[in-house]
Order: sequence, then structure tokens, then C-alpha cells
Amino acid sequence: MRARLTYVVLAAVLVVYFVLVGSRGVVLIRQGTPVTVALGLAVLVLPAIGVWFLWHTTRFARSANRLVTELEAEGGMPVDELRRTPGGRIDRASADEVFTRRKAEAEAGPGDWRNWFRLAVAYHDARDTARARKAMQRAIALHDGRPPRDG
Repeated sequence: MRARLTYVVLAAVLVVYFVLVGSRGVVLIRQGTPVTVALGLAVLVLPAIGVWFLWHTTRFARSANRLVTELEAEGGMPVDELRRTPGGRIDRASADEVFTRRKAEAEAGPGDWRNWFRLAVAYHDARDTARARKAMQRAIALHDGRPPRDG
């Protein structure tokens, strides 16, 4: 719940920032000179990219949370079986062991979104965020009945 609240607060701050930056772009465009119009248009690109990124990220998080809810209801959430260092960090060798199992499960059942979800968690535990995101995107696509995008 704390992570969700943090996300909402940060998203709200970003929206305020986008509005402020966008208003500055509009002010520059209204000046009417070629230089200020060009700068105003350039300034408007930043909030547009930011809004797109925020929308895309929020959609991804909502979809992943929907899968979490369904997997929890089925009792299929991955169990935390990772060893930890004395400082509380995940032991790398332990994460690699779990990852190897999860990858084999995903390869054995490539059409099951649950396997890809668990593989995404294993990638995350192994600190491979990019692959974790791709595996989660594949799980979401399979869950929603869409063909997964490769690459």
C-alpha cells in the first residue's frame, strides 16, 4: 500500500510539473517570434513525452497488479525461498538457482502466463530489471489473450 501511495504522489507531482512546463511553452509560443515559437514547441515536447511515459508505466503497473491479484487468488504466487545476506540483501547464488528453475518452467510451458510471471519475479530478484519487465509484459500479453511481442 505504501508503494502505491508513493506512486500516486509522485505521479501527481509529475502532472503538476508537466502543466507548469507546458504553460511556459504556451507562453513562449504566444510571443510570436520565430525563436520563441520554436523554443515553445520544443518545451511542449518534454511534457508530452512525460505524459506518455507516465501513462505507459501506470498501465503496465495496473496490468501487473491484476495478475498478482489473480495469482494470489489461485494460490500460485511464487514463494520467497531466497537466502539473504546478513544485511538483508538477496544472495546472488540463491537468486540464480531460483532463476534457473523459473526459466526452465517458462520454457516447458511457454503459453502459460503464470510461468512468465514467476520468471519475471526471478529476473527481478536477480536484479535484471529490463528482462523482468519483458517477462512481465509477456505474462500480461498471454493473460490478456494477445500475442506476445518478441524482442
